Amino acid sequence: MTVGEKISERRESLGMTQQELAEQVFVSEEVIRAWESDQFLPEGNCYARIADALQISVKELFETESKPSWTVKDRMFSESRMFTRLKTLAQVEHLDQTWKALSYAQNMHKGGVRKANKFNPEIEIPYIIHPLMMACHAHALGIRSDEVLTVILLHDVCEDCDVKAFELPFSESVQHSVALLTKYEGQTTEEYYEGIANDSTAAIVKALDRCNNISTMASAFSRKKMIEYVDETEKYVYPLLQKIKDDYMDYSDAIYVIKYQILSVIETVKAMIMQAKA
Repeated sequence: MTVGEKISERRESLGMTQQELAEQVFVSEEVIRAWESDQFLPEGNCYARIADALQISVKELFETESKPSWTVKDRMFSESRMFTRLKTLAQVEHLDQTWKALSYAQNMHKGGVRKANKFNPEIEIPYIIHPLMMACHAHALGIRSDEVLTVILLHDVCEDCDVKAFELPFSESVQHSVALLTKYEGQTTEEYYEGIANDSTAAIVKALDRCNNISTMASAFSRKKMIEYVDETEKYVYPLLQKIKDDYMDYSDAIYVIKYQILSVIETVKAMIMQAKA
C-alpha cells in the first residue's frame, strides 16, 4: 500500500473529508487530493501533522512495505509418498522391523490428526506424517539401522494411543527405547532427558524428533509455546546433541546436520520474537 493509499484509507475510516484533513494539516484540499492519488509525497515537515490528524504514528503512515502474499504450507511432504518410499526401502534393505512398524504405526495413529497451522486452522493433518518425516529424514542422513527406524515410527505410540511399551510386538530393545522416549506422569524433564541420553537409539530419535518439531513450530505454536520450546531446547536438547557427538560416534555425521538444522531454526525464531517485542 502506498503512502497516498494509506492516507486515503485512514481518512475515510475516520469519516473525515479531504477538506477537513486539509484544514488540520494546513494545506489545501488540492494538495490532499494530490497526496492520495500519489502525484507526489508530502513534505517532511507535514509528516507529524498528517499522522496526528489521522491518529496514527509517523512510522505506520510512511512504512510502505506490504505484507507478502505467501501461502504457508500445511504439510511439507506427501504422506502416501513417504509411506511408499519407506516401505520400498525396508523391503530392499531387509529392514524387517521397520517394515512391520510402518503398518503398525499407521494403524495405531489412524484417525489421529493435528491442526495444520495457525494460518490454515480448518485443515487437519494426519499425525502419522510426523514419524514418517522423521524416518525419511533419518534414512537420508545415512541412518539405516532397523532398530532406530522402527523406534522412530513407534516413538509416540505409547503417549498417543494408550499402549504400554512392553506390549509393542517388537524386540525388547525397541520396547526399551520407546519407553525412554515416552514421558510419564510425575516424571521430571531432567529425569526424562537423562534416561534418553543413556541410550544411543533413544538419543538420536529424540534429536530427530526435536528437529522435526521445530521445523514447523513457527506456524503451529503460540508465541508463549515457542518461547518455552526454545528454552527447553537450549537447556536439554543441546546437551543431548553434545552427548551424541561425544559418545555415539556412529551418528557423528548425522548429528552435525541435525544440530545445524536445529540451531538455525532456533536462532531465527529467537531473532523474530525479539524483533517483534521491540
